[in-house]
Amino acid sequence: MSIVHYSDLEGKRVLVTGANRGIGHAIAVSLAKQQAHLVINYRPGKEEMAHKLKNEFEQIGGRCDTICFDLSNGEQIKESITSYIKEHGALSGLVNNAGISKDQIVLRLKESDIAETLNINLLGTMLVTSALTRSLLKEEHVSIVHISSIVGLMGNPSQISYAASKAGMIGFSKSYAKELGSRNIRSNVICPGFIRTDMTDKLEDGVQQSYMSDIPLKRFGEGEEIAELVNFLLSRASSYITGEVIKIDGGLYI
Repeated sequence: MSIVHYSDLEGKRVLVTGANRGIGHAIAVSLAKQQAHLVINYRPGKEEMAHKLKNEFEQIGGRCDTICFDLSNGEQIKESITSYIKEHGALSGLVNNAGISKDQIVLRLKESDIAETLNINLLGTMLVTSALTRSLLKEEHVSIVHISSIVGLMGNPSQISYAASKAGMIGFSKSYAKELGSRNIRSNVICPGFIRTDMTDKLEDGVQQSYMSDIPLKRFGEGEEIAELVNFLLSRASSYITGEVIKIDGGLYI
């Protein structure tokens, strides 16, 4: 169960991108426990995966709709979101979580890898948010949460494109918060540090210990810890918070 229950999240229609794994999956599970009305996206050809996720989240306690679009396809994003809103109604919450990383030292960076990283992590975030904005203006208690990264604040070797895309999300969120604040639309950023996922579990013990030595709390975070903050920021409990960047990193970047 979630640590805190927010009654206003019950039935709140929230789009979560990248809900199939990692942090995004933990966020969707937590929102389902809050009995939110989830909307999850899936890429073309991934209908079976989307159906399984829908069943999983609904068995937990929430409602769940699926919507097909690829974050690298702007026209598909716009068409799918517009069609969904016409058929089902507007959303009042958004979690921009989906992203990729193409790690490489700067001397070996490929233009195609830079473009793909920026297109999905930053441009995709901007296009999804933009496609929803007209309908968000008609809703009450609207909140948007962007999942950036501690790397977007502190930088990291071999992650230049990723860091740039995640830093861009912060600039976008702050500008959006200023532009839409008068319409009671809030926009905030979460910057996770090392969070335990399938990827970190595959690291050798020595590598994990090396990373942990730089973290004051001496452990990786859990997806559920990110999800709890997402719930708070989506709820009216945070109604006077917008334009913020909140780190969840165990003290890694102080």
